[in-house]
Amino acid sequence: MLDCEEFIEKNKLFKRGEIIGVGCSGGSDSMALLHYLATNQEKFDIEVVAIHVDHAIRENSYMDADFVREKAKELGVRFYKFRVDAPRIAHEKGISLETAARQARYGVFKSLIQKGVIDKIALAHHMSDQAETILMHIFRGSGIAGAKGMSPISDRVYVRPFLTTSKEDIYRYLDENHLDYVEDSTNDDTSYNRNFVRNVIMKEILSRWPNAIEAIVNFGQAVADDDEFINKQIYAEAIINEDKLVRIPISYFLFDNAIVSRIIFKAVKSIGITQDIEKRHIDLIKKLALEGENGSKLSLPFETVAIKEYDYLTILNKHVEKVQFEAPFKCGEFDLPNGQKLIVKRVKDFKIEQGQLIIDYRKVPKDAVWRFRQDGDVFTKFGGGTKKLKSYLIDKKVPARLRDSLPVLASDNQIYAIAGVEISELAKVENVPTAYLIEIKD
Repeated sequence: MLDCEEFIEKNKLFKRGEIIGVGCSGGSDSMALLHYLATNQEKFDIEVVAIHVDHAIRENSYMDADFVREKAKELGVRFYKFRVDAPRIAHEKGISLETAARQARYGVFKSLIQKGVIDKIALAHHMSDQAETILMHIFRGSGIAGAKGMSPISDRVYVRPFLTTSKEDIYRYLDENHLDYVEDSTNDDTSYNRNFVRNVIMKEILSRWPNAIEAIVNFGQAVADDDEFINKQIYAEAIINEDKLVRIPISYFLFDNAIVSRIIFKAVKSIGITQDIEKRHIDLIKKLALEGENGSKLSLPFETVAIKEYDYLTILNKHVEKVQFEAPFKCGEFDLPNGQKLIVKRVKDFKIEQGQLIIDYRKVPKDAVWRFRQDGDVFTKFGGGTKKLKSYLIDKKVPARLRDSLPVLASDNQIYAIAGVEISELAKVENVPTAYLIEIKD
């Protein structure tokens, strides 16, 4: 019998009533996990379903799906089968077959969770997997974050009940319960990084240090404990989240490296970047923040980019689709593509307060509309002097990523107002009883 109930309870992997999808390839580990959870559904008060993803890497891969379907039927659990073309994905994206298969597999899992078919995914990673993962992360230069290895639960939906269970215990469980499983021929292919670590490196290590797996896992846990303590020292205001981007005040890059590195890791994780950020990326980000010129950029994995923006280091999606926007110049509320609202309202007997944008609507041409910036736009500053709108926004230290999504009031290429920024000299208020107040609100 597997001894992982205490681990499951301690880490609160399941909530009562949840539907748990078991990622099941048909191999020894996943078949043991499927059987264990299926036969303990009442104990954990969960419903178990089997999920098989065929990566289309082998010609006979469909046979694995048929095998898992039959075993799920014997256990009385629902079965879902999906097929993804990992070789095609690898070719189109220019990534390894191993990475493509993983991305496609997790894409299936994410879709099932989003659709409400399941609540969580149980993965069969065990103690040897953990040791291999720690070594692979270290070899890639991931630093402390990678040296921790895998967590019992990640992204609140991926759970690993076997993470402290040895491979030997899994084989013993399979024998005791007379469970069949299939062997994937690609497991011997050392062109895959994981297989090379498992079949070559770990084999050599264990021949000299038989307790290496436990030692590596214990090291990972010690690193995780230290990392958790240091992370508690990070100030909340060090990371400013704004939708799909995150900003870090440059002043925080003057802290000790242990703090700065964790601020960056936490920042990129907050916008969904949980893999392929290595120590070299962290070092480059720190160098950009402290030595880079304003507007300097750094490309990062997963089509993200870090930008030095005056007093902040911003990390965001590299490719932002340009959205069109146009609204009439009149009183009302207008929805902006980013979820905010442009509000224009009439005010009487007003007193202009600092930060308010109030415009004399009588001075604005009737054909004026709200839109986004275009090439050729010009703006007349208070006190006179006309500049290209782009140059004016640079003078006002408006970050480049925001310049194309600021609503401007325009007639042809003449700009009369920049919402949230300034009013043109051409439309300033002078001794009038009523005017328009312009605001942007979330």
